Amino acid sequence: MAVHLTKDSIDLGIVVSDGAAALAFYRDTLGIPDTGETMLMPGGGTMYRLQCGSSLLKLVAPGTAPTEHAVRGGITAATGHRYVTLTIDNLEEVTAACAEAGYAVIVPIREARPGITISMVEDPDGNIVELLQRT
Repeated sequence: MAVHLTKDSIDLGIVVSDGAAALAFYRDTLGIPDTGETMLMPGGGTMYRLQCGSSLLKLVAPGTAPTEHAVRGGITAATGHRYVTLTIDNLEEVTAACAEAGYAVIVPIREARPGITISMVEDPDGNIVELLQRT
């Protein structure tokens, strides 16, 4: 048996410690459009929904701060979902904007393989966002 996908993309939920800081990174610095839809979460907290192409990025700010945090140290520091990739056409501009806004650029712009250039930045909670540009 296999799943029968009805959408050509996935939606991603990221639990954040500070909704305003997460919005400042994903919406304001990266420029991912806010759908304008927020949802109150059962047990308290808020979900902010950003439209990333045909995918939905769900930023979940719980009512009670989580006791555990993202493992830092790059993509090989732990198992599980370690990073998300955004394919863009303005890698230098976005990487520079992240650095200027004070976000850690943990992998500077480099060629990953012929025709593919990347950088990696951390969001305010240490989650990794890979920025990828095809040439």
